[in-house]
Amino acid sequence: MDKFTNVTVIKKANVYFDGKVTSRTVLFANGEKKTLGIMMPGNYEFGTDKAEVMEILAGELEVLLPDESIWKSIKGGEEFFVKANAKFSLKVTSITDYCCSYIND
Repeated sequence: MDKFTNVTVIKKANVYFDGKVTSRTVLFANGEKKTLGIMMPGNYEFGTDKAEVMEILAGELEVLLPDESIWKSIKGGEEFFVKANAKFSLKVTSITDYCCSYIND
């Protein structure tokens, strides 16, 4: 999906890691929630409340998923899944544009 229609966008940015990671929240009429964001190069650790699908639109990174010991390379056009109530680590190697979809139970 290249664009979203009939959505509500929260104007206030979500800002993490001294502004190196930012996103905006997009809400859908059916209750679905996504964030659209940018990550600058760096190392980050995130936690999840809900399961997430991270779609990488552009850029490159490595991800260390929960319960795994091998970093996985991800680039624009690829995605990865993170289970709920987990932590995952990222090594962002180039400016990365992403869309995070939150999975409702």
